[in-house]
Amino acid sequence: MTSDDLAAVPSAPDADLLEEIERYYDAVPRSAARVEDFGPLSLFVREGAGWPYYARPALGHQGAAATADDVRRVLDRQRELGLPLAFEWVAEHDPLLRAAVEEAGLTVHEHPLLVLGPGQDAPDVPGGASVRVLTGDDPALALALAVPHLAFGEPGTGVGEAGVALLAARAEAVAADGTAERVAGRIAAGQTVLAAAFEGGTPLCAGQHNPVGPVTEVAGVGTLPSARRRGLGQAVTAALVAHARAHGVRTVFLSAADEDVARIYRRAGFRPFATALIAEPVETR
Repeated sequence: MTSDDLAAVPSAPDADLLEEIERYYDAVPRSAARVEDFGPLSLFVREGAGWPYYARPALGHQGAAATADDVRRVLDRQRELGLPLAFEWVAEHDPLLRAAVEEAGLTVHEHPLLVLGPGQDAPDVPGGASVRVLTGDDPALALALAVPHLAFGEPGTGVGEAGVALLAARAEAVAADGTAERVAGRIAAGQTVLAAAFEGGTPLCAGQHNPVGPVTEVAGVGTLPSARRRGLGQAVTAALVAHARAHGVRTVFLSAADEDVARIYRRAGFRPFATALIAEPVETR
């Protein structure tokens, strides 16, 4: 992160916004997970199949900050349950947790958090992009869900190798492992909104937002590596923001993989406001 990038993050983020995001982060996993109490920390344990969750600061905890011993107790429980050893939190909301997780042996990764606040318009959709919001029974659902898998398998913002030729096989895997069915259920329940940019009927970029009351997070926006540098990610993000605004969402935010990605979202009108931290064993990345 350069000095210019650091300067873009407020030295004292808006306290009300931080609390709003904190409540959101606590609420989102609860639709598919149980919560185990570890004093200053909460462990979210997914119930049923799907992407595993993590531990994070306990919402509203008023006691002493988490120590390395608290972190180790959670790590022991994650090992017992066969879960990833992972913690996620917002640095500016819980600044003391980083030292505790590092003392417990985890490595911390920083990701810019950006927000589009209540008074900000949705970004414009770049011309030429054919973008739609998918229903749970859309024939292209599995293909659209497969796109970010291929995108994140070849990280970065430059044009890459993976393209349409790999999409069908990945979509079959997404359907076979139950992901498409789970997402279809979340779409029907209003918990997830999926949008994709198409060319010739084939999705080239896809992403989602997951609303909880007046707040939503744009997540998982990924473009087929061979189709990058065409504004498709911005088009999908704009469609998701427009959908969120049309359905009463006040605050839209996202976590960028790195500063290169954050710059793209800043051009779309998002502003930096905090830093998301993810702690994992060093060998996981």
